[in-house]
Amino acid sequence: MVNIKGFIDFIREQGVVGLAVGFILGGAVSKVVSSLVEDIINPVLGILLGAAGNLDEAYLEIGQARLMWGSFISTAIDFAVIALVVYYGVKFLKFDKLDSKKD
Repeated sequence: MVNIKGFIDFIREQGVVGLAVGFILGGAVSKVVSSLVEDIINPVLGILLGAAGNLDEAYLEIGQARLMWGSFISTAIDFAVIALVVYYGVKFLKFDKLDSKKD
């Protein structure tokens, strides 16, 4: 026989529901931020940096190797925007106060 009460207590204590919600919302936020970076920020930065309008396609050729610096910068911007959205989202919604230490 499975102990349902023990399972429910585990879910409550470990914050499994919050983790699942955060995971799902994180995926959605990631898609929105990726679109923002790829469709709006990268083309503007590409024009400003002279990368033919799209930062993702900027590279430096050394011999037969291509250093895709534009793609790297794009990924770094994507990460920074997602990190800021998550940080301020947690602060704004006061999720940082939800987890309390167990006595």
